[in-house]
Order: sequence, then C-alpha cells, then structure tokens
Amino acid sequence: MAQRRPVIITCAVTGAIHTPSMSPHLPANSEAIVASAIDAAEAGAAILHLHARNDETGQPDQSVEGFERIVPAISEQTNAVLNLTTGGSPYMTVEERVRPAAHFAPQLASLNMGSMNMGLFPMLKRHPQLPPWENDHLEGSRDLVFRNSYKDITYVLETCRAGGTRFEFECYDTAHLYNLAHFADQGAVEPPFFVQTVFGLLGGIGAHPDDIAHMRRTALRLFGDDLVWSALGAGANQMRVAATVTAAGGHVRVGLEDSLWAAPGELATSNADQVRAAIALIQSLGCRAATPDEARNILGLRPATRPD
Repeated sequence: MAQRRPVIITCAVTGAIHTPSMSPHLPANSEAIVASAIDAAEAGAAILHLHARNDETGQPDQSVEGFERIVPAISEQTNAVLNLTTGGSPYMTVEERVRPAAHFAPQLASLNMGSMNMGLFPMLKRHPQLPPWENDHLEGSRDLVFRNSYKDITYVLETCRAGGTRFEFECYDTAHLYNLAHFADQGAVEPPFFVQTVFGLLGGIGAHPDDIAHMRRTALRLFGDDLVWSALGAGANQMRVAATVTAAGGHVRVGLEDSLWAAPGELATSNADQVRAAIALIQSLGCRAATPDEARNILGLRPATRPD
C-alpha cells in the first residue's frame, strides 16, 4: 500500500492585516498569541508563522521586546517550527521588520519577494465602525506600496545569514517568482526553496484555479525539484485554495492572519479550528499532516533549538 504524502500545514497566527475589532477570536495580545499558537501546534500545525502585537492596542509590534513576549513561551511548549515574519507591517521600514529574525535567528523566517500595492481598504465595507487606528490602518492602504525592493531583500538575506535562518519566500504574483529565481541565480539563496504563493489579496494575483495553476507551472519551471510549494488563500478563498493546492501536490497555510472565516458569515473561533479543518481536507485527499520534524527535513532546516 502506498504511503500517504505528508503535507506541511503552516498556521499564521495573527498577522498584521486584520484588526482586533474585526473578530473577538483574533489573538491581539501576547498572552492570546501564545495560547493560540500552542493550540494550533497541538491541533497539527507543523509551522507557526508569528507576528507580535502591542498588548494595549493590538497594533502590529515588530520590536524585539514584542517578540520576547511570545517566542520563548511558544518554543518551550511546542516542537513546531517557529517562522518569524520579516514582513511585519507594510507601514514599517525593512530595518524595523528584520529585527526580530536577526535577534532570534529562527530556523525559518518569511521573506516577501517583491513590492506591491497592498489593498486592505475593501474590508471597510464589512467593518465601517472601527476605532481610529484600525480605520486608518485600512483606509491608508489606498495609497500604500508594500516596499520590498532588491536592496531590501538583499538586506534581509544578509542580516539573517549569520544565524543560519532559512526562508518562506512569500510570492504574491508571478514576478515575485522571477525575483526569487534571480537571487537563486546569484547564489544568494540555496535550495530547497520553500515558496509560499499568496492568492486573493488585492494587489496580488487572484484566487481563480487558473491563477493557481499558472503560479504552480511557473514555479516548477523555475525551480524544478528544488521547489517546496505551498499556498494560502486570503479570506473566503482559504480552504478552496488549500484543496486545490493539496490535490496538485503542494503544502498549505491557514490561520487567522489570512482569513477570519470558517464559512460564509461565520467567524472562525480559533487558529486550531482552521488547522483541524485543513487536516480533514488533507486526509480526504489521501494525504496526512506532516510532523514538525518532517517539515524540518523537507525544508532543509537545522535541528530544533530553544531560543535564548
């Protein structure tokens, strides 16, 4: 009997897109982020993609101190791979965004592979009465370019190189795949390439099955056997994209960073619930959830260590 293929499930716990008033279930302070991350790992997530938030306001917090409040506590209580964001928030400089990964030298960090218009403002239609900072966070995206220049990408790569951190390369459109291929050709990054293709966010590629197939074909042509392909669908696209990508041989990312929803009009009550839904989907397609150590092996990560 053929063995079931292990599928890496990444859980993006809180992110920097959604704001606290959008859902009572969004982890918006350190205690909630830690608890939600541990629950997601226990539910079956192999990788935890982490952002920090200000404990008083729930705003994105890319300070080392903010991550000090979550990283050691999560690492002590789970074997999951910790993936620290270098994307932070689109309103931050690259120097701000890279500080936690430079400090903690995690096994894995995210790295956005190109600049883009980041359109969050459509969510105002669903949430018209947000507090001032939350409203400004969305409204300001009408004139927001999420900068990830070649210089910025090089800065993140060079800053994190000494710590041995590898990357989840976040690609929001086809050009971002070609940017990654450029850095690979220059010897700046080494295989395997963990490519996280992002679908359905305004400013990036859509979430139609043709868009997914196009990104997959392009990534396979550029990286061949060196590709470890994963994908996420924003908002209502989350599980549709997960099903399409799993069926096509890829890995998946879920979590409240990417979608607040469990079904149309129904808020997801936790990150763990989304992980469990992903596992049920994966199993229905004849696969199984990869363990954290399997994920480390597939991605070529160094062995697990505890943060200082």
